[in-house]
Amino acid sequence: MAEAQPASLYAPSAVVLTVAQGEDAATVVRASTVSCAPTAQGTHPDPKAACAALAATAGTLDTLLAAPDANRACPMHYDPVTVTADGVWKGSRISWKHTFSNTCTMSATLNGNAVFAF
Repeated sequence: MAEAQPASLYAPSAVVLTVAQGEDAATVVRASTVSCAPTAQGTHPDPKAACAALAATAGTLDTLLAAPDANRACPMHYDPVTVTADGVWKGSRISWKHTFSNTCTMSATLNGNAVFAF
């Protein structure tokens, strides 16, 4: 009996990214897809940069929030925006969500990170 062989040398990495209005992420404002193996592709405007940024998280997407711009002041109004990442990363299922108090806070916290720059 022959052993089963993988269809590819690469573990699948395909993620759907969304930016949604509200805490429940029910009203999606923007969405993008990125597939990172064997090459970066998808509807994301810069899939190569998004794949590099996702790879830098080592599977812990909370690290996308690690470098906020301390010099950027944002208004204190509450108009929540939620970002999500759902799919498969290096063969493992991922589902990540983070809610920001408003779009300015989201922009300052993500600080130019390519993942949600679409």
